[in-house]
Order: sequence, then C-alpha cells, then structure tokens
Amino acid sequence: MLFSEELPRDISDTEFWRLVTEFSETGGTFPQQYMSNEDSAQFVIPTLKETPQRSGAYLGVGLEQNFTYIAAIQPKIAFIIDIRRDNMIEHLVYKALFELSQDRADFVSRLFSRKRPAGLSASSTAQAIFDAYQSVPADPGVFEDTQRGVINQLVIEHKFPLDEPDRAAVTRVLNAFRVSSPATLRGQGDNTNPTYSQLMTATDLNGRSQSYLASEDTFKMLKEFEKRNLIVPLVGDFAGSKAIASVGKYLGERNAVVDVFYLSNVERYLFEQNDDAKRFYGNVGALPLGPSSTFIRSVTSDISRRLGIPIPDGPAKWRSFLSPIRDNLKAFDAGSFQNYTDIFKLNR
Repeated sequence: MLFSEELPRDISDTEFWRLVTEFSETGGTFPQQYMSNEDSAQFVIPTLKETPQRSGAYLGVGLEQNFTYIAAIQPKIAFIIDIRRDNMIEHLVYKALFELSQDRADFVSRLFSRKRPAGLSASSTAQAIFDAYQSVPADPGVFEDTQRGVINQLVIEHKFPLDEPDRAAVTRVLNAFRVSSPATLRGQGDNTNPTYSQLMTATDLNGRSQSYLASEDTFKMLKEFEKRNLIVPLVGDFAGSKAIASVGKYLGERNAVVDVFYLSNVERYLFEQNDDAKRFYGNVGALPLGPSSTFIRSVTSDISRRLGIPIPDGPAKWRSFLSPIRDNLKAFDAGSFQNYTDIFKLNR
C-alpha cells in the first residue's frame, strides 16, 4: 500500500488544535496530580537507547515524565493521552513555558514563579540549578508575568481558543507550582514520594542523570519539539473508542509506527473495570507497530508485594519495565493475560 504523506517536520497551529480537539474524548475523573511520582522512570532509558534506530511516534500518559522519555528516544512526533482534561491543559502550560524560556534556569523560574538566582548558566548541572532555587521564595510578580505570558503564548501567538474554564485551569496549574516549590512539590500519594527537584536530579541505575532537565541540549531539543507543535496532548481513555484509534489512523496514513508507548500503571485500573483491558488491547492491536515497538510500564513496590509481582530489590518506590508490544498482544489474545499480575511475565 502506498502512502502519499509522511510525518510532518512541523505542525501548524491550526492543525495542532484540530488534532487536540478532534482526537480527544470526553474527559474522565482521576485524582488530581501535577507531577509524576515515579522514581524509577530513568531506569529503562539505557536499554531504550540501545534499541535500533527509531523514526516513528511516541505515545504516553501523564505529565513531565514523558519529556524524559521523549528526549531519550527522540521520536518524530509524540501524543500524550490522559483521561483528565487538566492533564492536557498542563501540557499546554509546559508547551508555553518551553517556548518562552531561554534555558533551564529560566524555565524553572517561570514554572515555580521564582526569581532566577545569580550564577546559573547553560553549563550548570540540574543539581546546581535546583540547589540554587531551594531557598528562593515565590514571587507574585513572576507569577503574574508568567500567567499573562502563558495565556498570551497560547491564545494570542498560537491562537488556541481556550475558553474561560481552560484559562482558569492554566492559572490553577501555575498556582500549584507557585505555592509549593521544587523542593516540596510531590506527585499524588504520600509524603515519601520524590519531590520535583529529586526527580529532576535523579539518575538511571548506572548513575547517569537523564531527566529532561539534565542538560541544556536536552532542554533545547524539547523546546524545539514544542515550538514545532510535535507534542500533542489529548484527552482520552485507554479503553475508549476515539483517542488511540485516531492516533493510529493518523500514523498509519503517514506510514509511521508506534516506537514506544508509556503506560505507567494504567493497566492496573483497566483490569479492574469490566472489559476495559480487552478494549485497550484491541486499541493497541489496531495501532501501526514495528518489530521493536515497546511498552514502558511501571508498578509500585507496595502493589508488587501485595500482588506477588517480582521486582528487583532496591530503595526505589517504583519499578519501570520494558516489554515488546507485539508479544503482549499475542499473549493477551492467547488468554495468557487474565489479570494485572500476568502482564509482568513479559517484562524485561
């Protein structure tokens, strides 16, 4: 079959908003969260980077952890699919902040509404940047300038027609970062979850820092990716009939495959809800896949102990795994996946 189109190098503002609106589904409910709590996200990156050269799409769920994975594999396009509309709005906030910020220190200043400390430069490590911000208080002027700047970037520059509830959500997101700090903001859960600064200065199992703010080169790659409208946030249910199917059709028409699909622990909830797991795997089965298409999935140490899921020993609260998508589909079709625990038999 011949395809007349390829994945674009740039997406126009009009096309970006069409994808966001036409591919999205009605939002659902899930506990509010403003950042990831997965302290094992970087553990799989060295293996991801060893996979043969990719040139397709990244799919993921959730928030800033996606930037770390996108920076690692450098796909041609990325779609973030999450059931919460606020997740989509937060990704739009991140988009504006990437575009408005000159470097990582400037980005952290805007994200957390704090004045930039002196002495930070492009060569500063992530640890140095977050150490410098640790004692800097929130600044009302920075918050107001950032709020206006984000709305202007999205509504005036890009001409995205955000309505009043969406604009209120932008303010709510920025305020959540303002009233916390890099050293106190945590993902949903208990107070032992890692803070934003801890996640950004964490390392893989080899001791190498690979967060999306680990280097200026990584930041600039993501800044350019956002500028070209290549990270598309969608509202969608993994078991729904529209979002994943729309992405699959879009990729298939452009002769592109899904290289990586980051699931976090969403499958746990799918297996608990009627036939949602079956519908999810049906959605994945309709995606264009290649020989190396890979799931990234994560599980907490407490859930693994409760359900008898074997994970390596270590101090991390989470463990992340890679798993070949085609093998997962075959196992599900063969009836080997009867529950959430079964899916970890194919992890590596």
